[in-house]
Amino acid sequence: MQRADFPVVLDACVLAHYGLCDLFLRLAETPRLYVPRWSRQILDETQRAQQERLKPPWPKDRSDRWRSALETNFPDALVTGHEPLETSVANDPGDRHVLAAAVRARAEIIVTFNLRHFPRAALEPWGIAASHPGDYLVTLYEIDPGIVMRRLTDIARHRNRPPEQVLARLGKTVPAFAEHVAQAVGWELPGPPAP
Repeated sequence: MQRADFPVVLDACVLAHYGLCDLFLRLAETPRLYVPRWSRQILDETQRAQQERLKPPWPKDRSDRWRSALETNFPDALVTGHEPLETSVANDPGDRHVLAAAVRARAEIIVTFNLRHFPRAALEPWGIAASHPGDYLVTLYEIDPGIVMRRLTDIARHRNRPPEQVLARLGKTVPAFAEHVAQAVGWELPGPPAP
C-alpha cells in the first residue's frame, strides 16, 4: 500500500547523517509517509560530505555502495531537468540547485539543516517551504505515529539496540523530534552510549 504521494526534497546535509538518513528513507518505504526526491548534485554533495567532512570519514567504496543502494531502492527519487531553473531562483547561490530541483519535482518542502540558505522570500514565489529535519519528523510523527514507531523499532532491531537508545542517538541531531516522541510514548531517554 502506497500511503502518501507528497514529494519532499532531502538536502545533502540530511542525507549525510547516517542515522537520520536511515530513518527518513525507512519512512519513505511502503506504506510511505512522503516521497523522497534528490538530484545527482545533491547525491554528489552527500558523498563529498561522507568522505571529507564526517568523522570518521567514509571510505569511497562504502560511500559508493550507499549511493548505489539509494539509486536502486528509490529509482524514482532522482530529479532531472532542473538545471535551467537555477537562474530563476533567488536563494543562496550554493543551494540554488536544491531549490531548482524542488521546483522541478513539484515538492512543497525542502528538508535541510541550512535554513538560512532558503529564505522565505526566495521560496514563497514557488510555493515551497524549508523545514528543519527535526521539525519535519515531528510532522510525520503527527501524521502517523504508528508508522514512525515501527520504523524506529526496525532500526533498533537491525542495530541490536533498544528503541529508546536509537531515539536518544537521533536526539543528538534532531532533539525536538526525540523529545516529542519520548514525551508522546512516555519514554525516559537514556544517555547516548559510549562510542
